[in-house]
Amino acid sequence: MASTEAEYKSSSTPPPPAGVDYFKFDVILRFLLLGASVAAIAVIVTSDQTVIVNFLGMPVPQPAKFKYSPAFIYFLAAFCVSGLYGLISALASISVIQKPEFKLKFLLHFIFWDALILGIIASATGSAGSVAYLGLKGNSHVHWTKICNVYGKFCRHIAGSVAVALFSSIVTVMLIWLSAYTIHSRVPK
Repeated sequence: MASTEAEYKSSSTPPPPAGVDYFKFDVILRFLLLGASVAAIAVIVTSDQTVIVNFLGMPVPQPAKFKYSPAFIYFLAAFCVSGLYGLISALASISVIQKPEFKLKFLLHFIFWDALILGIIASATGSAGSVAYLGLKGNSHVHWTKICNVYGKFCRHIAGSVAVALFSSIVTVMLIWLSAYTIHSRVPK
């Protein structure tokens, strides 16, 4: 044992740096991504509202549903993918904690996949947010009227869903930064 230790000390190559291990924080963020994705899905799916409007003197039910807008359908699909990814990546991150020899490889994969998911949910949030803004303010230049003064519940649900989606985007950015920082801390200086 002493000879091995002496050989190690006289070796010209230093041991690889230990780096900082943030995988427990990574698991927490991935479960936050899962929870936020599920919350965004639940809020937008429950956004349907029907109001009674007068049409030629007769009361007519007029529904507002998220499935009437392609932007909201894309939002729903994107966050279904994000939620599934959050679950799978959280389980993978837990397995990396149990088998630390695969950490660096998983970190590289996480950065690539996290960036892809960030692109998907950011674009879905932007498209849903722009449609929601048109519903809130309208556009007088093209004669699109605002609808949030009529469909209050529907607009509140859409706004809540977009807010949770923005939180999901921030969590995903934090995941990318965390993986990049962990890889950076492992690089010899």
